Amino acid sequence: MAAIVPHLREARLVETRQRGWVNPYAGLKAFDFARHAPSPEISAYVEHFWIVTWTDLAEPYEQRIVSHPTVNMTIARNFHRIAGVIKGGFSYTMRGSGRVLGTRFRPGGFRPFLGGPVSQLTGRFVEIGAMYGAAGATLVERVLAEPDTRAAIALTETFLLSLGPEQDPLAEEAAALVAMAESDVSVTRVDELAARSGRSVRTLQRLFRDYVGVGPKWVIRRFRLHEAAERVYQGLDLATLAAELGYTDQAHLTRDFTAAVGMPPAAYARLGSRARPSRPP
Repeated sequence: MAAIVPHLREARLVETRQRGWVNPYAGLKAFDFARHAPSPEISAYVEHFWIVTWTDLAEPYEQRIVSHPTVNMTIARNFHRIAGVIKGGFSYTMRGSGRVLGTRFRPGGFRPFLGGPVSQLTGRFVEIGAMYGAAGATLVERVLAEPDTRAAIALTETFLLSLGPEQDPLAEEAAALVAMAESDVSVTRVDELAARSGRSVRTLQRLFRDYVGVGPKWVIRRFRLHEAAERVYQGLDLATLAAELGYTDQAHLTRDFTAAVGMPPAAYARLGSRARPSRPP
């Protein structure tokens, strides 16, 4: 394995808004969380590295996640795997003390490391050693043995670069379109995103399946659910929010919201009112 990437000796923290976490304020009391920017050499593929650490938990803590349209590589004591896009909600239970080092790939950014459509990973977890053989198993061993977070990130970067990824203009386009769907809440339909991309709906759907792993409709709806969860948690009105986010009615939003978050919007709003600090972190 090549030498440590020098940039990551000074790994930079990046924005840490917990979009996609269910009940984020409670989570931040149970464990520490940080994101680190990737080095320029790997930034075409990796969005950021994320680290969750916890120490001497008195009792198990379960964190539920409303997933993003991204592939993650995660290394912890009891799992070390590539996670494709998870369409449903999922959760992880922390016990005692531990650390998870995650690599969140940009939408489309994992395709050069897979060599095929990202949709073949959707909803699946694949062991790093199973995908990358002895080199992947060695990476897991070295990361788990390395107590310094910055050095562990550097080991991960060095491994990914050793796989020889090549930049792909279609991956860049997919990433830009996913970013547009996330940042512009006025985009609520696939045909709107297709018109902005200059592609037909069918071509856009094929691009997303190959590079993102899920279709554009799912991506748009998932980001609108992230927006809804964040704003409901802050106590905003659901009926107004449903119209703004492109839902046909409040009942439709409530069904989607409950399926993803695990509780109805009204219950989530009450949870937020109890957990919300006087000044957000």
